[in-house]
Amino acid sequence: MSLTDAGARRLTQPDPAALAAVEAAVPGITRARASDRLGMAHDASHYLLTPQAVLVPENAEQVAALLRTGLPLTFRSGGTSLSGQGVSEHLLVDTRRHFRDVEVLDDGARVRVQPGAVLRQVNARLAAYGRRLGPDPASEAACTIGGVVANNSSGMTCGTHANTYRTLESMVLVLPGGTVVDTGAPDADARLRALEPALAEGLERLRDRVRGNPESVRRLKAQFALKNTMGYGLNSFLDHDSPAQILARLVVGSEGTLAFVARAVLRTVPAHRLAATGLVVFPTLRAAMAAVPEIVAAGPAAVELLDAESLRVARTDPGADSVLRALEVRDHAALLVEWQESAPEVLAARERDAAEVFARLNLAAPARLSGDAAGRAALWRIRKGLYAAVAGARPSGTTALLEDVAVPVPALADLCDDLAGLFARHRYERSVIFGHAKDGNLHFMLNERFGDDPERYAGFTEEMVDAVLGRGGTLKAEHGTGRVMAPFVRRQYGDELYEIMREVKRLCDPGGTLNPGVVLTDDPRAHLRDLKPVVTVEPEVDRCVECGYCEPVCPSRDLTTTPRQRIVLRREIAAARAAGDEALARRLEREYDYDAVDTCAVDGMCATACPVLINTGDLTKRLRAERHGRAARAGWTSAARHWGAVTRAMDLAMDAAAAAPAGLAERASRAARAAGDPDSVPQWSRDLPRGGVPRRAAPAERADAVYVPSCLNTMFAPADGGPGVMAAVLRLAARAGLRLRVPEGVQSLCCGTPWSSKGFTEGYEVMRERVRESLLTATEGGRLPVISDAASCTEGFERLVAAVGGAGGGGRAVLKDGEKAVVAGTEGGERAAAAAPAVRVVDAVTFVAEHVLPRLPEPPEGRKRASLALHPTCSSTRLGLDAAVAKIAAAVADEVVVPEGWQCCAFAGDRGLLHPELTASATRAEAASVAEGGFDAHASVNRTCEIGLTRATGKTYHHLLELLDQVTR
Repeated sequence: MSLTDAGARRLTQPDPAALAAVEAAVPGITRARASDRLGMAHDASHYLLTPQAVLVPENAEQVAALLRTGLPLTFRSGGTSLSGQGVSEHLLVDTRRHFRDVEVLDDGARVRVQPGAVLRQVNARLAAYGRRLGPDPASEAACTIGGVVANNSSGMTCGTHANTYRTLESMVLVLPGGTVVDTGAPDADARLRALEPALAEGLERLRDRVRGNPESVRRLKAQFALKNTMGYGLNSFLDHDSPAQILARLVVGSEGTLAFVARAVLRTVPAHRLAATGLVVFPTLRAAMAAVPEIVAAGPAAVELLDAESLRVARTDPGADSVLRALEVRDHAALLVEWQESAPEVLAARERDAAEVFARLNLAAPARLSGDAAGRAALWRIRKGLYAAVAGARPSGTTALLEDVAVPVPALADLCDDLAGLFARHRYERSVIFGHAKDGNLHFMLNERFGDDPERYAGFTEEMVDAVLGRGGTLKAEHGTGRVMAPFVRRQYGDELYEIMREVKRLCDPGGTLNPGVVLTDDPRAHLRDLKPVVTVEPEVDRCVECGYCEPVCPSRDLTTTPRQRIVLRREIAAARAAGDEALARRLEREYDYDAVDTCAVDGMCATACPVLINTGDLTKRLRAERHGRAARAGWTSAARHWGAVTRAMDLAMDAAAAAPAGLAERASRAARAAGDPDSVPQWSRDLPRGGVPRRAAPAERADAVYVPSCLNTMFAPADGGPGVMAAVLRLAARAGLRLRVPEGVQSLCCGTPWSSKGFTEGYEVMRERVRESLLTATEGGRLPVISDAASCTEGFERLVAAVGGAGGGGRAVLKDGEKAVVAGTEGGERAAAAAPAVRVVDAVTFVAEHVLPRLPEPPEGRKRASLALHPTCSSTRLGLDAAVAKIAAAVADEVVVPEGWQCCAFAGDRGLLHPELTASATRAEAASVAEGGFDAHASVNRTCEIGLTRATGKTYHHLLELLDQVTR
């Protein structure tokens, strides 16, 4: 398939009759713009199909109405599935946006969840009870319960004993005819027989057919002793008797082809609080595989395989430890092992047993286990991000294909040899093998450049199928059959069981409307159709593998687009141009301006979730820079040269607007926005504060630190009832006996973020030079640290004074841990450490936590707040300030809560003024939690975030240090 053919074929006109039927059934849920359709045409798989439209229902009743239309539907939530089950040329139903309810039951023993809830967020709710869900896939930060159920997810530690199938208690199903069945209800079977008699009778008939065939029973037991998501879970007919319970388990792993899961109740498992983790390195892959049975006998929770190519990629991860970084990888392989327990003495015994095992093995490096939380988290981050990281290192323009198989553990080493031979025979270079060795479950990745001829891939697949099935394995262990293995279901199960699967589909979905082409197909070449070409677009994002890990942390995800969609739409624009479709390219660009550029918060949270460290904000900044005219660039450069006057003018303007008669300032700003550019002219509203106070220099002999108050102190007055963070920092330091120097000309200093985030590079350079010169002088050549009182400004100052990175931040900030520079970066991170800036920047929260708080007296009895709703910011999160923020918060309040639904508020400097709808969308869930909490106080660590949260919740947010000043005064 050529790129030109793909671009021309992918965007046909939607069927007007289908859209009319949807609108009649459920008005107002259809999204059919080119950007809506193409943005959702991509998921984590290597397939690409463009839906007729994207539908966004709000509840199960609306889904039932859609099903009754008889139109083909595909349900999509997290978009992290890898086998093509989440894309469709028909109608795509987005269940991520509205189906997110989570209800913890029985002190955490069970949980009731909707399909749009992200697995990590469900586990966060359960953590307070010492519980978690059984399935623990590598994509847990982004995958949703809908996909976990639809794919029968398992993962690193759950094996087959705690996967979705085994931990499911019940579910509420919406069947293709619109019937709603709660399989946990006492009358579930009676209701099913009354409303769907053919289905109930048919399931009982198939149950008896399976059980009456000894060969079917033998085959199913063998297949489902392994991790197995190939075809339908016919083991349901062996494990359960009643039609409702059989149906519920058949739906698990059915990939949206049998029914819609509106809600599921899952049993949970203990979340062991103690663990010991280590990387055991072997000289060869076969040596690692040979050691698996002995290691497994020692009872680990996880045994994860990394082959040589995986290790090469893992060495470059910022979290890699010294042993891994020093390893000169040749033919090596490694096993990531972990033991989990709740009692220290039991874990210690496990560690002793493991040490004895390691001593008997032929290792390439000393093996050691560690209980250090940071080290363990770094190892698991490397493992969980391995697919995307390896895929991100692929040659530009190639597609990453991830296969997923399982065989009995004794056959694992031989299968690895088989795969290595296949890679060589079909000329797949830099292919990677990793996976869950304890379960005989291997993942392997190929880099393919899909052109007109997919025959290399076809030939490899045929031989791979023979190799896996020849060793008694399954062609899909975890990732679902999807499109990629649908043509091979009959080959794995044989004619009899395949016909039973066909009958299951006919009984549940007589019209064949649910996810057509997935799980079962009559097309022997279905896996070779609709393959995804990847277009080389721009260096900021070319390594994106469209995994979707970025989406749950993106504040604009419910309003416009996610980072993944921003990237794929750039690829679609390039594809349209390559196909000669300029009209489509221009239409996409017009929609992209607001959807992707204007409403990007440029908060960088996507980079914290991205396994290949893509910060989509870097792309946004460049695109903003490209659309600036000469006058705008000159104006912002002039503003940088006269920043003191500009901020004072803003202060006076805020005062004037607040003093104006009701409605006058609002009407004036609306008129200015209508006449000008809404992305340049802010919308003033009555809930904004008055102007602040000017910053003034404060010379200090023998100073302990240099304090640069944020210019936000000048633009915005403190929150009601508070002194403002500037006054609080000065008072706290004075009470601790510390002297702070505020530099000369402070009123003209800025962290540079207003220019960086908007892409005004010339103005940014003007401010950079002024700040570096001023701070070098004030800090006595870097001897003193610089303190900033807004987390976003701390981050901005670090970029501004850094010796590496361009305007707007080409790499990550150089962070500080006390006096030691620690680089958290991308390429060149080690070089950045060696060239660390002469000026050290410390956030005021860290400074106070480390140097001020220990010198302050304990607050008088009753002075602390009873409860505090705390909003960490995106900058404080990226800067690693969580521990310092928590320490200060604990000194302020008896109970500190980060509300459910917390994320970046997207106020983002002035985004909340230019596009208030962005902040409203980003804070909706958190605001609901705050409303239910009844907290005594509310705090954040950035003035604009305080304004955004105050607006969203109706509660007054202060800077955390203001509250500390009050309770310790």
